[in-house]
Amino acid sequence: MDSGKLNGKRVAILATDGVEEVELTEPRKALDAAGAKTQLVSPKDDTIKAWQHDHWGQELHVDLPLARANASDFDALVLPGGVMNPDHLRTNRDAVKFVRDFFDAGKPVASICHGPWMVIEAGAAKGRTMTSWPSLETDLRNAGADWVDREVVVDEGLVTSRKPDDIPAFNAKMLEEFAEGRHDTGVRDSMQDTQTMRAEAARRRESVVTPNPIAERAIVEKEAGGGIPNMGPESVPSSGMDRAATDPLVGDSDWDTTNP
Repeated sequence: MDSGKLNGKRVAILATDGVEEVELTEPRKALDAAGAKTQLVSPKDDTIKAWQHDHWGQELHVDLPLARANASDFDALVLPGGVMNPDHLRTNRDAVKFVRDFFDAGKPVASICHGPWMVIEAGAAKGRTMTSWPSLETDLRNAGADWVDREVVVDEGLVTSRKPDDIPAFNAKMLEEFAEGRHDTGVRDSMQDTQTMRAEAARRRESVVTPNPIAERAIVEKEAGGGIPNMGPESVPSSGMDRAATDPLVGDSDWDTTNP
């Protein structure tokens, strides 16, 4: 049904020893059947040894050593899981850079199980909705992601799933996103800029003190020995609501009118 859907697409599969075998071989079969040209990229030069749930699996041939790999030569990336595999890869600077380059270019990435560790390490998890093997929930939340427990999640070209049982749904969304191609990163950049502006507005609300000339005059007179005058109700400092009307960084959406 998906034959030819990815004709001409070049897909890198980044993995090393301990990769969960089915999380590499099944997505690769789906990609090959759709016409993609897949290459297994690894820090190792010849073969890697896969893992099958609780024991070692088959040896897999490495098509392209990481030292010679460049993200610009590929259209998409697959990050399979297995605990050992991404745990080793995330300590490899070249592997992390390879992954980061895909995100920086807006290219689609599919990651399953423990694979999202590499998304975190590449600095690409913040602001995204993602899923993973349950033990990564805290790691992803700490990295700024919105973690959800679903069989497959798509967020601006990033496809994530939890476990081998999710592979059918994972493969289907992976093919869709890879066929779509690059995603515009401008929307995410704009969202991050907006978040920065709102944080600055909050900082200003906390730090800005509105000058009150009557109060200042009272202090001067007291220091001059004149005592404290009767300042009257007009001396009450301006409220934050007043600042909201004049300060462009303190808008209505940032002001909680329910807490006077």
